[in-house]
Amino acid sequence: MSTHQQVFTKPIKIILTLRSMSRAGTPTDNPIIESLNGWIKEEMRIDFNLKAAEGIPSFIEKYVHYFNNERLSYKLNYKTPVQYRIEQGFE
Repeated sequence: MSTHQQVFTKPIKIILTLRSMSRAGTPTDNPIIESLNGWIKEEMRIDFNLKAAEGIPSFIEKYVHYFNNERLSYKLNYKTPVQYRIEQGFE
């Protein structure tokens, strides 16, 4: 098992969570989530230099805030999701 796999598998075993995935080799089963997972994993590894499983819960909490409030989205005309929702009258 690669280090990358261990970072995601170990915490799941520790908290006794059931892992649900698409069928093997079929990321098209849920492309939106597959894409989001890819972004998060890549940013964890490259942008945030996170390599140890112990830091994942704290990272995810901070990342959700970052993703919604700070990270600009090309698809949202370079706005954050929160800015976009406010402009659309959802908040």
